[in-house]
Amino acid sequence: MKMRFLFSLMAFLLAAATAFGQLTVRVTDIPADTPPDDDIYIAGNFNGWDSGNSAYILENPGGEVFEITLNLSPGTLMFKFTRGSWQTVEGNADGGFLPDRTYAYAGGLDTLELQILSWEGSNSTAQPNVSVLSHDFYIPQLNRNRKIWIYLPPDYDASGRDYPVLYMQDGQNVFDQATAFAGEWQVDEALNELFDEGDEGVIVVAIDNGGAARIEEYTPWANPTYGGGQGAAYAGFIVETLKPFIDNNYRTRPEREFTGIMGSSLGGLISFYAGIEHQDVFSKIGAFSSSFWFADEVYAHVASVGKKADMRIYMIAGQQEGEDGQQVTDMYAMYNTLTSAGFSEGELVALSHADGQHSEWYWAREFPAAYQWLYRMETTQAENTEWEKPFFSVFPNPSDTNIQLRTVVPLVEAEYEILSADGRLVLARQPLGDGMIRLGGFGAGLYFLRAYSEGKLAGVVKLIRR
Repeated sequence: MKMRFLFSLMAFLLAAATAFGQLTVRVTDIPADTPPDDDIYIAGNFNGWDSGNSAYILENPGGEVFEITLNLSPGTLMFKFTRGSWQTVEGNADGGFLPDRTYAYAGGLDTLELQILSWEGSNSTAQPNVSVLSHDFYIPQLNRNRKIWIYLPPDYDASGRDYPVLYMQDGQNVFDQATAFAGEWQVDEALNELFDEGDEGVIVVAIDNGGAARIEEYTPWANPTYGGGQGAAYAGFIVETLKPFIDNNYRTRPEREFTGIMGSSLGGLISFYAGIEHQDVFSKIGAFSSSFWFADEVYAHVASVGKKADMRIYMIAGQQEGEDGQQVTDMYAMYNTLTSAGFSEGELVALSHADGQHSEWYWAREFPAAYQWLYRMETTQAENTEWEKPFFSVFPNPSDTNIQLRTVVPLVEAEYEILSADGRLVLARQPLGDGMIRLGGFGAGLYFLRAYSEGKLAGVVKLIRR
């Protein structure tokens, strides 16, 4: 009878272990710079991502081996190691950002052996007045968490003043070489230097991109090849959740006149969209090498929303970006669309650079000038920049019937042709004549106008036929 009871008990315990499961997570190597008195914790989707819960400290049976046994149900395990807080989270081999670890746990008794490569920030270039506001700031609009950085002006603690705020995308690349994908913008170094020269300072809030979710979050419209389309929700997060948190917890000047948004590439696209869509929140947009090509809807969006308040919009694009400088062409097309939508030339800067590339070094170089033009209240023109207007523009755009082509430099033997949105030639090349282009025979939609001077392509502009 006793043996039968013991057998039944063992069978029950085995069944329970199989149902709920026990996973032993064993760390076999830790970074050489790990403080000897620090505990190592595990945090993940099994404990609410609590980075310092004492129930999840790994035991050290000897040497550099640390382990913990978790009682889990089968499923996908997501986790990271810390030394008790998100400020001491593990990093990649270079001391940079390490995405969440994942493990498909099948249940039962299992052992997972891993190594901790570094502690994030061990090779940090971020200045002392940069900190991580949160490693897991919740995005209710998308039901995700994200790392948020914050830069405070050098005199923030002592001044008692309120400051303007700049929201930036791709936070990994803004302040720190250790977390950057391909170089950092050096925003903290640039702003500290400008502060030393008399600038009054600005708070910068940098939001890490979502890795695999970056395309989804940075694009308000889906692309037939690359997908996307969650940009409106992401912009809503900045406006409805993050900005109120920053304004409630830091000394900010919350009015739109003191609030800007900036990014590059797809980050430039979403910053541009958010600024136009939420003109009641933002008055400044920095759009660097913006991926307007991703969705032509962005042009129609500007045309439909129009100007609701005074803005400052600073755009740059490199002539080495895209085939035949397509990035510059798209930027000037957006400039034309903005002026047609009611924005004045004094509100806009569109700069192209012969050496400009789709790279962080380019955006880092151009950041100080963009910041100064956007945030220095007394500035009314693009001071200290080689400001060029587009080679030509069309007006009005959008248009119901006819448009007028205007040129900064006269075209010689001027000709033009019109293509559909998918690149089909719908009007063959013909002389420009008096510059009036008649659209009566075209249906509503998006078109491209290509202008020629002495038989050479002078530029391309997007047209919207109502």
